[in-house]
Amino acid sequence: MSLWNKIFGGPGRAERIDYYEEGLLLAQEGKFHEALTSLRLALKETPGDPIVLQQIAIAYTRIGMEEEAIKTYRHVLHRNPDAPGAHYGLAFLLLHREASDEAVEHLEAFLANAPTDSEAQDHVNHARQTLAELKGGAEEAPEPDDT
Repeated sequence: MSLWNKIFGGPGRAERIDYYEEGLLLAQEGKFHEALTSLRLALKETPGDPIVLQQIAIAYTRIGMEEEAIKTYRHVLHRNPDAPGAHYGLAFLLLHREASDEAVEHLEAFLANAPTDSEAQDHVNHARQTLAELKGGAEEAPEPDDT
């Protein structure tokens, strides 16, 4: 009977795979394509989960699929307008595309709802510094002529 339980999911069945955790571990190992596969499976288990979607956007970014990452972050923000991670990730992708005005909006939104845990402090500092540079750069006086 034990064999039947294993086959049909009785008490002896194998533990269910946590695709989200698997995706995070693969991403930490630099295996972003594999991580993306696991994260997509995690998303099937919890459709629309903003945390999983943000990890998918990060994986897209790491493999150079910036357009997909931007779409994914925008999808998260459409459903969860205050999602700080999506604002942060989107801001830096937009900066890479030289869309600094929109990036400023997302940096400000990130900082308005910034996480307070110690793990996020480096990201908060980076966002503050980048925002100051962007705002300071817009307010600088033109350089004098050499004539």
